[in-house]
Amino acid sequence: EVQLVESGGGLVQPGGSLRLSCAASGFTFSSYAMSWVRRAPGKGLEWVADIDSSGNNPSSADSVKGRFTISRDNAKNTLYLQMNNLKPEDTAVYYCLKSRYILGSTRHEDYDYWGQGTQVTVSS
Repeated sequence: EVQLVESGGGLVQPGGSLRLSCAASGFTFSSYAMSWVRRAPGKGLEWVADIDSSGNNPSSADSVKGRFTISRDNAKNTLYLQMNNLKPEDTAVYYCLKSRYILGSTRHEDYDYWGQGTQVTVSS
């Protein structure tokens, strides 16, 4: 059974940092691209970042570029999202997604499993 379990969310002040983790199990983690997406209150899903199966070619949305970094540790079956200089508009539930493929993409239909999400709230 595929499982994706996010952790690391919480309440942080503007300008602060958080690191999200996604522990994966039930599949060969190193064979699939992974992604982070988010849903802000009252808004639709927004792709945040993705990374290919080997950990190369990370890609991120313009809204987070230079502040967020996606990475993975295939030996630990874990995906990460380092979030720096957080802004109130980053407040959202963040989800970890497993791709059907080796290469990452921004298309939601390319992903077949989601985690339960972790809440990130940026507020003073």
